[in-house]
Amino acid sequence: MTKENTNKPYPVDVREGKRYFICSCKLTKKQPFHDGSHIDTDAHPYMYVGKENKEAYFCGCKLSKDFPLCDGSHNNLNN
Repeated sequence: MTKENTNKPYPVDVREGKRYFICSCKLTKKQPFHDGSHIDTDAHPYMYVGKENKEAYFCGCKLSKDFPLCDGSHNNLNN
C-alpha cells in the first residue's frame, strides 16, 4: 500500500456518461483509479459510469456495500 492509499473516501468530480475504472485491491498508486497493479491478484477493476455531473466519493477501504461508492464502512475500522 502506498502513502496515498487511505481507508477514507476519495472525492472525484464525475461527469455524466464518463466511464471510470475504480481499483478494488488497494494496490494502485493512483487511488481510487485502477492502474493495473492488481495483475498478480484475483482482483478486477470496477467500471463506474457517471449518472450525472457531481462530486462522488469513491470507497478507500474497499469494504463498502455500495462499492465503488463510499457508504461509511471505514468508520468501523481501526485507523
